Amino acid sequence: MNFDPNPYIQRRARLLDRMQRGIAVIPTAPEVPRNGDTHYQYRHDSDFYYLTGFAEPEAVLVLIAGDEPKAILFCRDKDLDREIWDGFRHGPDAAREQFGFDAAYTIAQLDEKLVELMGNQPVLYCPLGKDAEWDQRLLKLRAAVQAKVRSGVRAPDELRDVRALLHEARLIKDAHELDIMRRAAAITTDAHRRAMRFVRPDRYEYEVEAELLHEFCRHGARHPAYTSIVASGSNACVLHYIDNNCQLLDGELLLIDAGCELDGYASDVTRTFPVNGRFMGAQKDVYEIVLSAQTAAIAAVRPGTSWNAPHDAAVRVLAQGFVDLKLCHGSLDEVLETESYKRFYMHRTGHWMGMDVHDVGDYKTGGDWRPLQPGMVLTVEPGCYIRPADDVPLELWNIGIRIEDDLLVTATGNEVLTLDAPKTVADIEETMRHD
Repeated sequence: MNFDPNPYIQRRARLLDRMQRGIAVIPTAPEVPRNGDTHYQYRHDSDFYYLTGFAEPEAVLVLIAGDEPKAILFCRDKDLDREIWDGFRHGPDAAREQFGFDAAYTIAQLDEKLVELMGNQPVLYCPLGKDAEWDQRLLKLRAAVQAKVRSGVRAPDELRDVRALLHEARLIKDAHELDIMRRAAAITTDAHRRAMRFVRPDRYEYEVEAELLHEFCRHGARHPAYTSIVASGSNACVLHYIDNNCQLLDGELLLIDAGCELDGYASDVTRTFPVNGRFMGAQKDVYEIVLSAQTAAIAAVRPGTSWNAPHDAAVRVLAQGFVDLKLCHGSLDEVLETESYKRFYMHRTGHWMGMDVHDVGDYKTGGDWRPLQPGMVLTVEPGCYIRPADDVPLELWNIGIRIEDDLLVTATGNEVLTLDAPKTVADIEETMRHD
């Protein structure tokens, strides 16, 4: 696989410009024990990877801003004996050359070098508050620099959270990121199509999950971006249901919320469809309301509109639908004012998406919902969840529906990255036909 370091070098350069002066210390994620002497499959820290493209554990990025900016990597030493057990590791020399760093050292040298590099830097940037042990480690190293004051060396006077700068940058995706995210979206839409073709009454939720994972993996996306939700019948009314162990019953709906992670980037798609391949009565009525809400929300995604505009558009459609179904009572304005619709739609209509499925970036700036800008990627996912109750019509009990797509804000509107996953009643039923 050919690795292009240029996107990462450019991102580091932009962060260094925004820092102006000072030193940033950004560690990757630690390895996490699963049980005994085994670990969970390793996954890098997103901020660290965004700036480096380096996926090995036990690594730290140090950036020094100013007249002579530098990017320095600390990583595991080249160790041929450990490679026999754990696989290839770059080592500092190869990492410096391949990933475009100004210098690279072994991770064992980190503390000694940081005391040297922190000297006379006015600001220390780090992911402040993310990891208490790291905070304490950096404070101890800063104290070691302070101990050199009599020799004319000053320690950083300020401690700042580097994420305030970094997450604003991550909010606008560059061409390299969008290429990966489009490929991730394509894999995920294929997986949802595969699941629709596979589903039959009497199969199990975990069998459907296996179909999704198979499709992800065979296209090179070896991991889901989050634990897949495969929720049939009443399980679909549990927003984060992940047991995936029930049998699919004829006449019920199946809600699948699943997306792959490809090269560090997430996709996130939800589709809801009938187990037997045909929408019936109340199922179809509720489904069309949710689909109309999503259509209205998608239309509100364009440059200059506020982050909240898609949510407001979806809520108006849903609230009117709930009135029509006799789930909510009163006029549309009354339902909106009292927020009685929240009994059946209790979550937001979307979130940022990127390296993390719920990606970084503020939703408000200066107390107001931020305007959408080209390059932002978000989900649009209205839903309806109807639990049994005395004041709920019996034919609506246990109907849970969510429809979710991934959208890129473009210069003229939006691009639905996951458009190919069937979602109209006709398209779903045609996909599920078993001739």
